[in-house]
This record gives sequence, C-alpha cells and structure tokens, in this order.
Amino acid sequence: MTAALAELHPNAAAERISGRDYVSYSALALYARCPLRYFFRSVEGLPEEIISSSLAFGGGIHAAIELWFNLRMVGEREPDHDALLTEFWAAWRDKNEQATITFGKGESVNTIGRMADRVLTAFRESELARPAGTVIGVEEELRGPVVAGVPDVLARLDLLVETESALTVTDFKTARSRWGGAQAEDQAEQLLLYSELVRQLAPGKSVRLEFAVLTKAKSPAVDRHRVSLDPHRIQRTRRIVERVWRTIEAGHFYPAPSPMNCPSCPYRRPCRDWKG
Repeated sequence: MTAALAELHPNAAAERISGRDYVSYSALALYARCPLRYFFRSVEGLPEEIISSSLAFGGGIHAAIELWFNLRMVGEREPDHDALLTEFWAAWRDKNEQATITFGKGESVNTIGRMADRVLTAFRESELARPAGTVIGVEEELRGPVVAGVPDVLARLDLLVETESALTVTDFKTARSRWGGAQAEDQAEQLLLYSELVRQLAPGKSVRLEFAVLTKAKSPAVDRHRVSLDPHRIQRTRRIVERVWRTIEAGHFYPAPSPMNCPSCPYRRPCRDWKG
C-alpha cells in the first residue's frame, strides 16, 4: 500500500485513502487525537452514532452567525433575533438526524435553547457583529498546496473582512469558559496554516488572524483574540502537517485511549470490535 501510494501525486494518494483529493486541518487534527477515529471516519466512512450537545450547539451558533454575515455581505437587512434562533434550531435538527445528540449532566433541550438565546443576544450586541471594513467572505473555501509532498489543503474560513490595509480572518469558537491570550496562541495552528492560502487573496495587504470566542455562561461573553503571525510558528505547523500526513499515508491506524475523548467518541462500538 505504501509503495503504491508513494508513486502517486499527493492529491491522488489522498483520494485513494479517503475519497477526497485534499486534506483539511480538522482531519489531520482528528488523526493526531486518535488515528483509529480518523480511520473510521475518513477511510472507512462509518457514520457517527452520537454527537455531543456541545458540538451540536457550536454548529447551531455557527449557522446563525453565518446567516447574519451572509445577509450583511449582500447588503440586506440584518436578521432579527427570532431568525437567528430559527437558524440555530434548523442546524440542531440536521445534526440530530445524522446522529443521536448526547447531553451533559443537567442539560436538556430546554437548557440548550435558553443558552442559545443568551449567546446570540450577546453576539448581536457585540462589536463583532458589525466589524469595521467590508465582509468579503463567509464560510469561504480556499484550496491549494501549502506543504511540499502533502495534498492540497482545503480551508473553510468563518469570516473574511477587508479594510484598506488588511484582510482579517476570524474563526468562531464556543467555549464553556473565557479564553486567555495564551489559549488562543495554543490553538493557533489551524489559522496559521490557512494564512498561507489567504495571502493569495489580498496581495500587498497584511493578514490578520483572530479567534472570536463566545462563552456559554449565564452571562455570555464575546471575546476577540489576535493570533501573531510568527514565521517560526508557521514553519513548525507546516512540519507537523507534513509528518501527520506521512503517517496517514503509511497506513498507521491505531486507537489512542483518552478519558477526555473516548466517552464522547461516536465510534466506541467499532473501536471495541477492532482487532487491528
């Protein structure tokens, strides 16, 4: 398998492995967390049996924010609060049709609904909802070679805002508690990798990267954290991507038991049945 793949163009090798002629950072990060989970999802294509309420919640908030900025981008009236909640619940139902949503302790559909109401209210009232500059992309897809010998990287950018001097890439996150600057820097690899593709959109302009973190709390906060474009960090991220891809290409798939990841894993049953 390895010898045959080595003779192929990286995009062709990726298609042979996963059915897609590109890689995404989220797939590479999934492999880093658990190679066997990556195998079940990207190689075997097994459907996910469960999804955590936190992931479904984050997807619903993303969908509502996407609606907000899509209408803003085309010059239409901003959606009202009810429209955002409708979009949230539509995304939630889509997730629930794909897999069983599992709730945490003390959670229910009602508590999720109240939390979504508070988070979206905080978003609408924040400066994030009305950025300075022109919105030029919402859930924008970029694709291209980033690391030699690695398939094209597909990037999905939550928000692109252009000013006269800069292009800002914003990635939305929902979190149980507020982030600090160090946490944003620790999570920066994905944005740093994508910055290599974003540069092509605005030659001569500086690229700015930031996380917008919406905190799930009784009084939600909306915080923005800038990520520094450190050339050494970018180079390190490229090397990580290269090494993870080489390991995938070599067919090294195995479980990585974790008390944090295993309880919410959608592949617990096939993992127990896996014989290597």
